[in-house]
Amino acid sequence: MGMSVTISPATEHDAEQILKLQYLSYQSEAELYGDYSLEPLTQTLDQLRAELAGGRVLVARLGTEIVGSVRGTVDADGTARLAKLIVHPRMRRHGLGGRLLAAIENLLRADLEAKRYRLFTGHRSEANLRLYRRCGYAPVATEQVSQRLSLIHLEKGANADSYTTGA
Repeated sequence: MGMSVTISPATEHDAEQILKLQYLSYQSEAELYGDYSLEPLTQTLDQLRAELAGGRVLVARLGTEIVGSVRGTVDADGTARLAKLIVHPRMRRHGLGGRLLAAIENLLRADLEAKRYRLFTGHRSEANLRLYRRCGYAPVATEQVSQRLSLIHLEKGANADSYTTGA
């Protein structure tokens, strides 16, 4: 018997599960960059709870298990900043990241009148870069964080095509 993944707003009761998933999800990024001090791996539960209270957070659930999440805020000029798009390693490459990205974009456009979306990822994170390009994002800046890491900042307008799944 199969279950479908549902996407819904996170609640304060989801914080621990999100933090555990975040830690698991960012292991591959830490390995890729040889840096286990990445902010998502050092974030505390209290810091995550503050993010839950200060922006929009969506979770993807498979039954009662949280298997994905994404966060977003919108500033005064209508720029939505998307962050920490995470998918459980066993659920990757099935379109869930694209579904979460489209859901947070739609939510921020409808609720907070987002005019554009911005996000970033590491320069070696090819799977992330492919997903963002497929979803209509284009690179707008590169930020050198350390010798090992540069962040690629990407953006798209709120009227750009959203990701659609073929299934």
